[in-house]
Amino acid sequence: MEITEVRISLRENEGKRLKAYATVTFDNSFAVRNIKVVEGNSGLFVAMPAKKMKQFCPRCGKKVDVGSHYCNHCGVQLPLAQKEADPGVKQATHQDLAHPINQQFRDYLQSKVLDAYYREKEILKSEPQREASSGMKS
Repeated sequence: MEITEVRISLRENEGKRLKAYATVTFDNSFAVRNIKVVEGNSGLFVAMPAKKMKQFCPRCGKKVDVGSHYCNHCGVQLPLAQKEADPGVKQATHQDLAHPINQQFRDYLQSKVLDAYYREKEILKSEPQREASSGMKS
């Protein structure tokens, strides 16, 4: 499988860890959106698109986020999840929608996305210089 296109949408805000979103196209046939470029403790990494996991309110039956203490719909206090009752066990609140199956492909995907991210940043840096130099010619 070949990555045929990577589109980057920069989201750089001072002090924020989320740096960009990427859309990756595979074999000119399949696209995955909302891949995140995130600043971690040891540098940039790629996070796959995910959704918040849901649970059902025992009183009203509506879906609420896993880890919520109260139902957003009826206000009832939700029972502790089984993993929450065990101190020291972190409960998963998000589930990947798409993800690489092996480390080799994860590394390939991450290198392609980060290369595109750095190219996009360079283009952004050079744009004010191009505008300034084109303004002088007029």
